[in-house]
Amino acid sequence: MKQDIIDRVQKALESLNAGWGVTLPDIEVEIPRDESVGDIAITVAMRLARLLKKPPRKIAEEIVAEITGQQPGFFENVDIAGPGFINFRFKQEYFHKGLQALLEEEHSSLRSDIGKGARIQVEFVSANPTGPLHIGHGRGAAVGSALCNILKAAGYDVQKEFYINDAGLQVKLLGRSVYARYQQLHGNDVPFPEDGYKGDYIADIAKDLQKNDGDLYLKVPFDECGEAVTDHAYKMMLANLESDLKDFGVVFDNWQSEKELHEQGKVEGAINALRAKDLIYDKDGAVWFSSTRFEDDKDRVVKKQDGEYTYFASDICYHKDKLDRGFDTIIDIWGADHHGYIPRIRSVLEAFDLPKEKFRVILIQMVSLLRHGVPVQMSKRAGAFITLREVIDEVGPDITKFIFLTRKADSQLEFDIDVAKEQSAENPVFYVQYAYARISSLFRLAEEKGIGIQNSKFKIQNSEIEGTDLAALIEPEEILLVKKLLQYPMVFEGAALACEPHRITYYLQELAGVFHAYYYKHRIITEDNRLTLARLSLCRGVKIVLDEGLKILGVSAPERM
Repeated sequence: MKQDIIDRVQKALESLNAGWGVTLPDIEVEIPRDESVGDIAITVAMRLARLLKKPPRKIAEEIVAEITGQQPGFFENVDIAGPGFINFRFKQEYFHKGLQALLEEEHSSLRSDIGKGARIQVEFVSANPTGPLHIGHGRGAAVGSALCNILKAAGYDVQKEFYINDAGLQVKLLGRSVYARYQQLHGNDVPFPEDGYKGDYIADIAKDLQKNDGDLYLKVPFDECGEAVTDHAYKMMLANLESDLKDFGVVFDNWQSEKELHEQGKVEGAINALRAKDLIYDKDGAVWFSSTRFEDDKDRVVKKQDGEYTYFASDICYHKDKLDRGFDTIIDIWGADHHGYIPRIRSVLEAFDLPKEKFRVILIQMVSLLRHGVPVQMSKRAGAFITLREVIDEVGPDITKFIFLTRKADSQLEFDIDVAKEQSAENPVFYVQYAYARISSLFRLAEEKGIGIQNSKFKIQNSEIEGTDLAALIEPEEILLVKKLLQYPMVFEGAALACEPHRITYYLQELAGVFHAYYYKHRIITEDNRLTLARLSLCRGVKIVLDEGLKILGVSAPERM
C-alpha cells in the first residue's frame, strides 16, 4: 500500500511542481490511528507549506485534485482533514489484488531491501560471566535477536556479537568466591569474600572443580592457585550462559573477549591511535582522552596512575576494533543504567570518524516479575535476582521471548508468570499462536472435506470451480482483515528503520484479534464453494503473515495447540 500511495502522490507532486518550482520533500506515509478516517494518510501538504508560503489545506486541495484526476484510480475516496492531512481509502478491488499478490509471492512480498547489503554489528547481552543471566539480560537477548532478524530480512548483512567482560576485577572476585567454597567443601574454613558472589551456583562450580581436580588446591594459597581456579570458574559460567541463551533461541555469530584485546596489544594500539590525533594527553600521572572535544561533559582517564588501563580504555579499543572490522553501522544494546555512558562512547566513535547516525544505542529497561500481580522475591539459585533459566523452565522460551517484546525496549515491563501460563486472550503469545493453530486446524478440516491446495491455490475435488475468486470477500470484517495483512510491510519497514522489534509484536496481536473476531462471526467452510475457497485463501494469507512475524521474533508457529 505504501509504495502505491507514494507513486501516485509523487506523480501528482511532480505535475504540480511545474508551477511551484521547489525542491519536493520526501513523502511520509502513515496508518491513521483512527482508521475510520481512511486506510492511509500523508502529511506532505504541511511540509510544503513553508516552501510555498501557502496554507497547508490549500496545498492539500491542489494535491487531491491532481490525484483524483489520474486514471485509472484505485481510491474509493481521498479526503482532507484538519490543517492538511490527506486521507486515502482504497476500493475493495485494490484489497483483493493485494491479497492475491500476497498469496502468490508469500514471504517475499512482506520484506523490503532497505539495507542493500550494508554491514551492521549488533552487540547485546554481554553479561559479566560471573553469574547466571537474569531476566533483564533475557529481555536484552530477545530484543537483540529479534532486531537482528528484522535487519537481516531488510537486506542488511548482520553480525550478532557477545562482548565477554573477562579482564576485570569481577572475574577475579568470581575466582575468589569459588576458591572459598572449594576450601570449605574440604573442611578448610576459609572466610568467604565480603563482596563475593553468594548464589548456589558458586557452590556448584566448587563441586565441579573438586570433581575434576580433587584436593589439588586444598590449603594452597589463592595467590598460587587463583589463576587456575578462576579460569575453571569463568569457563564454566561462560558455558552456562551460552547454553541458557541457546535454549532461549539466541545464538551469537561471535564472542569477543576483552582479555584477548589486551593480550593482542589492541588496547594500547587504540590509545596510541587517539594520541596520534592529538586527543590523548598526560596529566597528574594519568593518561586522559579529550572527550569534551566531542559530546562528553568531561575528559576521561584511560590509564590510571598505577599504570592500569581503565574499563573505558577497553571500550575505546573494542569500538575501534568494530570499525576496523568494516561495519558500516554499530548498534549497542545496554541496560538502562548505562544511559550516561552513551556520550562517552559516541565521542570515541566520532574521534575515529564514524558519523553520528551510524552509532545507535538501545536501552533495555527493567523487568518486574509478578505472580498474581505480586512481585516475586529473589532467587535462591542466583542469590539476588530471578534467573532467565528459571523463567524459561516455568513458562517456556516462546512465551518468555514474546512477552519481553510486547513493549518498547526502554519502557519498564511487568511479566506476570500466571498470566503467561494462561491459555486465554490475556496471554498475548497464546492469542497469536492460537490464531495460527486455528487456521491449520481449518485446513485439516478442509482437506477432510476434499478441499486441498494445488500450486498454492485451494481446489475442491470434483468441482467445476477453477481458481479462487477473491471478489467473494465483501464482508466488512473480511476487508478489514485484508487491509491489516497489507499493512505488514509498512510495519516491518518501520520496525527496521526505528530498530523497534515491539512493533511486530503489537501488529501480530492486532492481526490475531481481527482474525479471531472474523472467525467467530463468519463460517469459513460453507455450502457456497466459491465463498469457501475465497475465505480459505484469506485464512492462508493470515497464516503466511503470522508465520513471517513469529519467525522474525524467534517464536514458533505451532500447527496444533
